[in-house]
Amino acid sequence: MTKTSRCPVLTIDGPSGAGKGAVSARVATALGWGVLDSGAVYRSVALAALTNKTDLADETALTALCADLDLGFEPGPDGIQACLGGRRLGDALRAEEVGVASSQVAALPGVRAALLDLQRAFRAVPGLVADGRDMGTVVFPDAEAKVFLDASVEERARRRYRQLKANGDDVTFDRLISDLQARDRRDRERTVSPTLPADDAVVVDSTSLGLEEVVERVLAVVTERVFDRS
Repeated sequence: MTKTSRCPVLTIDGPSGAGKGAVSARVATALGWGVLDSGAVYRSVALAALTNKTDLADETALTALCADLDLGFEPGPDGIQACLGGRRLGDALRAEEVGVASSQVAALPGVRAALLDLQRAFRAVPGLVADGRDMGTVVFPDAEAKVFLDASVEERARRRYRQLKANGDDVTFDRLISDLQARDRRDRERTVSPTLPADDAVVVDSTSLGLEEVVERVLAVVTERVFDRS
């Protein structure tokens, strides 16, 4: 696929559990665009670090891990599927331990810098849907359409609880609330690429909305900012 800095990009940023993956996959399928799940990029680094017993505070070692990533993404019925070397990573990336570790890894400036070019390389015609925390502020600041997808911490915890229970994980709702609050605080307050809406982003609160309702709102943003201006 031909890569170009001129092809359109839709960024969907927001906190953990807001539904970015499912929305991004549906929107990408509707548009026929490629997808980038930046959270899976950081989770892949975290998974590799946990597997290799690498210290999550060792910025040099973690930055070296980034050089070996061979990631790809494809939209699926349940969200964006991450592939490493052409092989689907599946539920391993969604384990709660990996999620917590990825938030720690993502706070390291060296890791974020090492992964910046990798993420930008996914920009390819006919277009890209990029899901993450800083897609519209740092990775693709020139994106034509930007959405910040949010939801209450209680609703995000409920969604995560259902997902983890369906996978057979032993979790409690109270612990998930606590973990999400700590992760939100860490993501908002980090000095490098904090999780905040871009100045030109449309904020969509999904707390009381169904998936299809959110997808419709996001597609309306793309229509207004990309197709109506082309």
